[in-house]
Amino acid sequence: MNQHHHPRSLLTPLMRGVIDRMARAARTPMHAMSPQQARAFYEAGSGVLDLAPHKMARNEALQLPTRDGAQLPARLWVPHAAAGDAPGPWPVLLYFHGGGFTIGSVATHESLCRHLAHLARCAVVSVDYRLAPEYPYPTAVHDAWDSLQALAAQAGALGIDPQRIAVGGDSAGGTLAAVVALMARDAGQALALQLLFYPGTTAHQDTDSHHRFAHGFVLESASIGYFFDQYIPRRSDREHWWFAPLLAPDLDGVAPCWMGLAECDPLVDEGVAYADRLRMAGVSVDLDIYRGVTHEFIKMGRAIPEALQAHQDAARALRHAWVR
Repeated sequence: MNQHHHPRSLLTPLMRGVIDRMARAARTPMHAMSPQQARAFYEAGSGVLDLAPHKMARNEALQLPTRDGAQLPARLWVPHAAAGDAPGPWPVLLYFHGGGFTIGSVATHESLCRHLAHLARCAVVSVDYRLAPEYPYPTAVHDAWDSLQALAAQAGALGIDPQRIAVGGDSAGGTLAAVVALMARDAGQALALQLLFYPGTTAHQDTDSHHRFAHGFVLESASIGYFFDQYIPRRSDREHWWFAPLLAPDLDGVAPCWMGLAECDPLVDEGVAYADRLRMAGVSVDLDIYRGVTHEFIKMGRAIPEALQAHQDAARALRHAWVR
């Protein structure tokens, strides 16, 4: 069987089972919903396949100020101390959730963030950046950058080490993390790591993997178009590296990168391309591609063992970053 012409044959049996159950449910696709309906649908289903959340020593609501006077809701998780933890303030991962800049929230990614905090021995701060279409591009970019500045300013009061901050995210949140890493480079602000789960990096959805996995692999081509039309309706804006970091003029000197990609994901080719460009710029890159799984797999830890492996790999990269 030619796997290029029959890409479904690439899926693991468990991943195929998840997709088949989704198909049998025959729910209205997100791109046929209003943004408000899509958010509610995603919130309702976000924990179905996710791990039970780890208990944390601290679980605090934060408010992070932005340039236009808004206060972004955010949440801080700090794990229980364990043998071997270094004394002093905690290193921190600033996390941006996925959802096409249109759906998703701190709540939909809480289990993942708690799990990373536990495994990586760090604090995690997750941000509810403002969503489209109510807040179109570049609001999410501004919110992501402003949240990094606010977190660094509040670090002492929060018991966080301002010298050991990483940025991370999945999908659209991975795009934001990559963009913020470039902004930090330009501002002379050192970051410990950029942690990217299947980030979007291209201006247009025209890679081979966008065609190969356009239908039937969790993230549908129609949904990608829907999300981006909500977030960045003016096509010319999509040529800017704030939306497509692969188009950044140079990547020299940006923070080291760990990237986790799903083999059966429309975004896999652009993730590989971004990793290649980072390496060509002399940036340390650790790239893991998880075979036979799709977009969103990292939030399927109850059903997909590759999710657990990705969590472990990401946490290992963070623990290494804390001691560089």
